[in-house]
Amino acid sequence: MTRRRLILLLATTTALGGLVFAAARAHDAPKVATGFVADILCSSTFVSGLDPERVLSETVDAMPGVNWIAWAFHIDVDRTHRDVTVSLLGLGRSHAVYRDGFGCTLDHGTVAVLTMPSDDHKPALLPEIAGPALVEATPELQAALDRAFFEPHAPTYRRTKAVVVVKDGHVVAERYAKGYGIDTQILGFSATKSVISALTGILVRQGKLTLDGPAPVAAWQDANDPRHAITVDQLLRHTAGLAIGSSLQASLASTLEPVNRMKFGEADMAAYAESMPLETAPGSVWNYNDGNYVILSQLIREAVGGHAADVMRFARQELFSPLGMHHVTLQFDGSGNPEGSGEMLASARDWARFGLLYLDDGVVGGKRILPEGWVKYSTSPTPNAWVGYGAGFWTNQGDGLAANYRVTHGWPRDAFMAKGTIGQYVIVIPSQRLVIVRLGISPNWPDVDGVSQLIRDVIAATGGAAKSASNN
Repeated sequence: MTRRRLILLLATTTALGGLVFAAARAHDAPKVATGFVADILCSSTFVSGLDPERVLSETVDAMPGVNWIAWAFHIDVDRTHRDVTVSLLGLGRSHAVYRDGFGCTLDHGTVAVLTMPSDDHKPALLPEIAGPALVEATPELQAALDRAFFEPHAPTYRRTKAVVVVKDGHVVAERYAKGYGIDTQILGFSATKSVISALTGILVRQGKLTLDGPAPVAAWQDANDPRHAITVDQLLRHTAGLAIGSSLQASLASTLEPVNRMKFGEADMAAYAESMPLETAPGSVWNYNDGNYVILSQLIREAVGGHAADVMRFARQELFSPLGMHHVTLQFDGSGNPEGSGEMLASARDWARFGLLYLDDGVVGGKRILPEGWVKYSTSPTPNAWVGYGAGFWTNQGDGLAANYRVTHGWPRDAFMAKGTIGQYVIVIPSQRLVIVRLGISPNWPDVDGVSQLIRDVIAATGGAAKSASNN
């Protein structure tokens, strides 16, 4: 394929818009594509310790259309300098750099100097959920894991990488794919948003942020600016109304979304998101996009001291350490702002520990971490959110199309989850006292990843089938 044909492909591929829209955004597409690949390969290589070639192949396979241009990437993984450079036929080039403690950052010419705070490690409040060895499951749960890891002989592939099942606060089953283990940090993609929601809740409890009233974004403080009306609640629920596109799909067409120019082409993501005009009145329309959580990440940064080290100290002291989450990396953009829309890596057990905070109504070891009522608030449905979305969590409450789909496929009505693209789940089922973590590299089509079957199997294997049916 020639460069001219590649440009035409990038300019005309779009899921929702017409040719005029696509052409207007096509000049950003090569930068977005190379930025995504550089970012994924950097974090998977230098944080997770995975094979970059395998990660690239499986990720491309899970994202429709990306394989059309995968052959055109030139990739240099430099293990000495711990960085990754990706180019696309001279049309776009991206460079991601690794820094101890902060993971990987895309270098757009400016990369803020980050200083890791002193490690004031504190004992966890959450009782240990498992010992150092792999937990042996019952035969029924082993069969559930067998089905979760089963791989078809032909596409579409499932590629489950980790499953951890926690019942009544203890790991009762877990399994990892080859190359992954108990301590492997795995990128949660948009499951990160749920962590940002939790950090927001902690600041609400501390009186440093409020849900209602204008969000304290400096660029919106003019009362005559229509964005002045945007609230923290609307950012959490994706109803802020900014004209920045959608983050629901993961495909080649996604390169044309302005929100992905923000993620892979801008050193200061929050500044870019905050510069966007309104597309709809705040609070009137649901539109899932990463810009909302990048802005929330900046609000967190400013509320805790203004520096990346302050964010890390706050997250550790108030969330990670109490939960015993010690295999976690929160990544930052070039301006030193946490990339809270999709850039946290954690071990599967640590993702499960995060789920336990929400299973226990925001209380750990007798100490309230989240405000009273925050879990109910986070999982209460947002009007017109057809996927079933609350305030940082996907929910089965309400009558959203996807929520009803999940319930008819065996999910209890009270289940909710932190969810990331291409197959990341932290599922909380209060009625069953269950947390189920499933991480992998799977296309986003419904149940290709087998997660509904996994939920049904786990509920049945842990003696909760009758209760599950009553919740449907």
